[in-house]
Amino acid sequence: MKNQNQFKFFIVDDDVFCANLYDQHLKNAEYNDITYFSNGNDCINNLNLNPDIIFLDHNMDDMSGFEVLKKIKRYNPNIYVVMISGQENIKTAVDALKYGAFDYIIKDSNACYKLTQTINNIIKVKEQLKKANPNLIQRLLTLI
Repeated sequence: MKNQNQFKFFIVDDDVFCANLYDQHLKNAEYNDITYFSNGNDCINNLNLNPDIIFLDHNMDDMSGFEVLKKIKRYNPNIYVVMISGQENIKTAVDALKYGAFDYIIKDSNACYKLTQTINNIIKVKEQLKKANPNLIQRLLTLI
């Protein structure tokens, strides 16, 4: 079955094993436009490729996931960024959402399942935004 909602994905993770796992999971779900970056700087330098969804590791060597997240959101606030971390710290999850992440996923045995759930949630949000009154959305955004 061909996937009706094709997205351009960035996977940003200095853990090659995890990145390959996410990449293969997305390909198994019939997503094919996937670009991998092993550090935040490379991701930021390639935002002109206009990704739809970025799976971003929280703890990287060159710069933190929070720093990368803030720069992504300054570049284009409409990119869906999903923070992925080995930390089960609630403050880290809350901060990720506060800085603009769409979701926060903990690296565990259910991470790939959670990737799929998050993509499905993004699809639902995009469908709702299409149905909503665009003028209302613009007015609400000016209040923020």
